[in-house]
Amino acid sequence: MKIVVTSVLVPDQEKALQFYTNILGFVKKTDFPAGGARWLTVVSPDATEGVELLLEPLGFDFAVTWQKELYSRGIPLTVFGVDDVDVEYKRLKDLGVVFRGEPKQDTLSRHAIFEDTCGNLIMIAKPLQ
Repeated sequence: MKIVVTSVLVPDQEKALQFYTNILGFVKKTDFPAGGARWLTVVSPDATEGVELLLEPLGFDFAVTWQKELYSRGIPLTVFGVDDVDVEYKRLKDLGVVFRGEPKQDTLSRHAIFEDTCGNLIMIAKPLQ
């Protein structure tokens, strides 16, 4: 078994697509109508056949509540791996991404948390090995 698609909750799929592609550097993989929204995924440019990230519309009240609770408590919705947290932090900060502080290190990883403009906190991390 392997992960094929995972998702982040977004209130506006087009706004999310612009942030996740133009700022974070992901590449659009699929985009077609799905009910009243779109099945809209992005992938890493380094792994276009890898795991897809679904920009999942906030279609249920409980999802909106869950997203707001995670955000207000400072809990990242997901983690993206990077080769160098400090380099990526600087690159994204230079592009205007809002971080919740400088990169930090604990016994597991070096990491930093940013706001994705869609109501989510996302962590970038590099495991310590």
